[in-house]
Amino acid sequence: MFQGGSLWAGLLAGGMSQLQDTKSLQQGQLGKKDYTAHTVENVTGAVGVMAGVEYGAVLGSTVLPGVGTVVGAVLGGVLGDRVGRVVGNQAGNLISRNPLVNQAVEPIKEAVQ
Repeated sequence: MFQGGSLWAGLLAGGMSQLQDTKSLQQGQLGKKDYTAHTVENVTGAVGVMAGVEYGAVLGSTVLPGVGTVVGAVLGGVLGDRVGRVVGNQAGNLISRNPLVNQAVEPIKEAVQ
C-alpha cells in the first residue's frame, strides 16, 4: 500500500502542516492542548492523503485509464485529506481535553520545570 507518490504526497502535506503548527506554538499563537489536537489532525490528514491518492488513482484508472488515473489521484488526495483532518480533529480534541490524559501529563510537566 503506501508507496511512491502517495507516500511522498502524504508526508509533504502532513509535514508542512506540522511545521506551521510548530511555528505557531513557538510564537505563542497556539496552546499546548491545541497543538496536540493539531498534531493528531496532521497525522490523520497525511494518512488520508496517502489513501486518497492511491484509491483515487485506482478508481480513476478503472473509469478512464490514463487521464482518469491522474484526476482520480488528485481528487482522492483532496478528499482523503478532508476526511482525515475531520477525523483527526475530533480524535485530537478528545485526547487533549481528556482529564485522564491531562492528569497523566501533569507530573511530567512539573518534573521538567
